[in-house]
Amino acid sequence: MKKLSKLLLALSFALSITSSAFAVTVASWGGAYTESQKLGYGDPTAKALGVDINWVDYSGGLSEIKAQKEAGAITWDIIDVFAFDTINGCDEGIFVEFDFDKDFPAAPDGTPASEDFFAPMPSKCAVGNILYSWNYAYDTRAFPGKKVPKTIKDFFNTKKFPGKRAIYKSALTNLEIALAADGVKMGKGGELIYRKLEADGGIDRAMDKIKALCTDPNGGCVFWSAGAQPPELLVAGEVVMATGWNGRFFNAEIGEGAPIKQVWDGQGLDYEYFALVKGGPDEANAKKALAMMTNTEMLAGSAKYIAYAPYRLSSLEIIKANEPWYKDGKTEMMPQMPTAPANTKRYFLVDPFFWADNGTEIGEKWEAMKAGL
Repeated sequence: MKKLSKLLLALSFALSITSSAFAVTVASWGGAYTESQKLGYGDPTAKALGVDINWVDYSGGLSEIKAQKEAGAITWDIIDVFAFDTINGCDEGIFVEFDFDKDFPAAPDGTPASEDFFAPMPSKCAVGNILYSWNYAYDTRAFPGKKVPKTIKDFFNTKKFPGKRAIYKSALTNLEIALAADGVKMGKGGELIYRKLEADGGIDRAMDKIKALCTDPNGGCVFWSAGAQPPELLVAGEVVMATGWNGRFFNAEIGEGAPIKQVWDGQGLDYEYFALVKGGPDEANAKKALAMMTNTEMLAGSAKYIAYAPYRLSSLEIIKANEPWYKDGKTEMMPQMPTAPANTKRYFLVDPFFWADNGTEIGEKWEAMKAGL
């Protein structure tokens, strides 16, 4: 069976070469996200370089590219990955290591690439793509007056803002916002939040805050798992506030006219990276394409189609200077960018190392807490 699998992968590789010779293949997450990548910088890069760029969907992780490598039939050149996958893939020799300021162009004002990205890369094999936000939104019908939620503390304030809340099904980002709402200062990029979580009693303190919210007669919790659920729950009136991903809230509010509004205070910034596959079918052209797709102008292009922030700081200047930037020609995108100065007065960068080291233990405590609600 293993030999058959290898044979099938090899045949698939041969067919892909025949049908799209020397095309660069990018594996990403599909849907509106991949569409924003294709239209924002994939197609313009392909046209500029004279190289076809094909986009394929995958479900994340490294298992698929490992199977391709083991079969000697690598079909992907570039993969959109989480931070920790860039680290593991780099350690295992799956991805190419970059000489960052040599391999990626400077900003238009000459700022080196390594200084033009919002945060440092998690590994030598990563180049930043977008940042998205875990924040919360509220039902504007539930709070029609001037007294509306404005801070992360308000999310937990059931006396002032009664009603059920929707929160993510696992502990990820819930612990961070709980401590922020409980008075713990963020620190730079949330470093003080994570320091408190790593200290004795920090995790219990955060879980107690969540438990109090979920058991409050004036509050209560609904747990969501799919990104489409938070805005749906708000529109249906099942909850008055919900945590979620800013892109989903944007699509509901701006694209569909839903009666919701986002609150950026205490947001958690998360990220996506590109990695270049070592020994991919068109590694040389893929490297050129990757350098162009992640330059200032190209990354700004993706924000025409989705409310995720380009990883380059200089890309924000392009958006700002050319508002309204959204594809509808009417909507200004800077207020919707997770990394905009107005939205990053109090935020934390989701720490993949903390969750990799502590996720299993925290997950057990979290599920026990939920079972006791």
